[in-house]
Amino acid sequence: MATNTTTPITVVGVPTDLNSSFIPGAALAPTSIREALHSPSTNLSTERGIDLGAHPGWADGGDLDLDDASLGASIDRGVSRLIETGGRVVALGGDHSITFPIVRATARRHAPLTILHLDAHADLYDEFEGNRESHACPFARIMEDGLAGRVVQIGIRTMNAHQRRQAERFGVEVHGARGVPAVAGLGLEPPLYLSLDLDVLDPSCAPGVAHPEPGGLTTREVLSIIQDLPHPLIGADLVELNPHRDPDGLTAMAAAKLLKEILANMIDSHNLPGRKQ
Repeated sequence: MATNTTTPITVVGVPTDLNSSFIPGAALAPTSIREALHSPSTNLSTERGIDLGAHPGWADGGDLDLDDASLGASIDRGVSRLIETGGRVVALGGDHSITFPIVRATARRHAPLTILHLDAHADLYDEFEGNRESHACPFARIMEDGLAGRVVQIGIRTMNAHQRRQAERFGVEVHGARGVPAVAGLGLEPPLYLSLDLDVLDPSCAPGVAHPEPGGLTTREVLSIIQDLPHPLIGADLVELNPHRDPDGLTAMAAAKLLKEILANMIDSHNLPGRKQ
């Protein structure tokens, strides 16, 4: 992947499911999301009215060069190269384990981070199936390393006793899918990072994930969260699409739609809610 030092926002694929559990396949997601993004069935305009096809403020940087033997370090290096000159990264996973090295790279330049985490799962396990780098563990690693000043989770609906203890230990703020809070009332402060696991969506909206959990958010609810963010994102990841479970491409289309609105937030920072025009 060539490093782009002139484009402020770079979309990069992180095609790995090395730390997945249950059903692999998330490594294929970046290609599926790109295909949906450029599908002739839609266009590149966002709901803010930005035509991403003509806007020079972002670029697709291809996929990161990954080394399975030192996966986290290779993700960290790739993201660091893109942000060291002031750029911002939107990462297309891949499984959710990629968030830890991405946040580690981001926090070196922007700290203390506020992380908004949208997911069906808290991903706070100390270890999962003997793997401390599992996609079920990234937020435990993030908090252990002091990479975030605040983590706010929305959509969580599978917490067990261990993860509840972990949330209490680390001071993670957990909101379930029942009664989703208004973003304006959360007091989110910059620098703000978004980690979006597609299984935050109800399976009726996004069936193509490895761990679907009924009772989730609608696509419109997640879009509204993104559109109502009070500050421009310093970075984001969009993870856990599994094309093996998405034969009709519905989840990939949802991911592409969410990606467009994430980019709109980062590009159109002067017109965010609550900001003077």
